[in-house]
Amino acid sequence: MPLKLIKTDTPPATHPGAGMTRQVLAYSDQLMLVRHRFEKGWIGTPHSHPHHQLVYVLSGSIRIIADGEEAIAQAGDSFVVDGNVEHQAFALEDAEVLDVFTPHREDYAL
Repeated sequence: MPLKLIKTDTPPATHPGAGMTRQVLAYSDQLMLVRHRFEKGWIGTPHSHPHHQLVYVLSGSIRIIADGEEAIAQAGDSFVVDGNVEHQAFALEDAEVLDVFTPHREDYAL
């Protein structure tokens, strides 16, 4: 199928942890688009994965630490985390982000 349209309300949302909602919007073998919503005060677990990750902040602000570097990303900002780099995020306020992973994350796939 050369084109696959996915309506916003179609993919189910999951709650992998307190204060976070995940919605896989679309994916192929090479790419995955995911919406994450974080409640103010949410603290992510430090982790790494082999996937390259591009993050676009839709609303709110988050603090990100990646390989010892720290930054604040606000609505309209974006950043990249290379594969196998340990990183962690903190929600400074209610926030929503779009994540793009390559290749797609099999652990997130529907």
